[in-house]
Amino acid sequence: MHEQYTPRDIEAAAQKFWDEQQSFAVTEQPGKDTYYCLSMFPYPSGKLHMGHVRNYTIGDVIARYQRMLGKNVLQPMGWDAFGMPAENAAMKNNVAPAKWTYENIEYMKTQLKSLGLAIDWAREVTTCKPDYYRWEQWLFTRLFEKGIIYRKNGTVNWDPADQTVLANEQVIDGRGWRSGALIEKREIPMYY
Repeated sequence: MHEQYTPRDIEAAAQKFWDEQQSFAVTEQPGKDTYYCLSMFPYPSGKLHMGHVRNYTIGDVIARYQRMLGKNVLQPMGWDAFGMPAENAAMKNNVAPAKWTYENIEYMKTQLKSLGLAIDWAREVTTCKPDYYRWEQWLFTRLFEKGIIYRKNGTVNWDPADQTVLANEQVIDGRGWRSGALIEKREIPMYY
């Protein structure tokens, strides 16, 4: 054992071993208990910050604990890349949204991998890619055809600066959390 902990050497060696052994790749194992550990997908609108590290470390601890209990654990990762945060960041930085999004995904993926999380990267999804959202659209259409989803008007928080609807949690003292613009109440057609 070394007298000093050298994280760059030790962690790089461990992560290389995990990659070579595909330690976190999941396959079906009949008769073995399973556990699905899904943390929220980050918006690829910039770089990871300590809030991300906290979030994914918590999920990773849970996944590793379940693996220690002998379960077949799936911990996938994906990118919430279909919407306003990524588009707004791209426009703010004067870059095409697709270019901005995919470059951020690559950078953030490198950041996440450097944390040594037990993620099955073969299960990675990106919500702005047709191979993902086509199934979302397929499911929505089926639910609509069955009458489970219906359309009617509803009142929303409208941010006139970002030109988008905000959740109640994104309105602080009557203003948009990102833009600071005074929020308007609008009635629009919505799906329920």
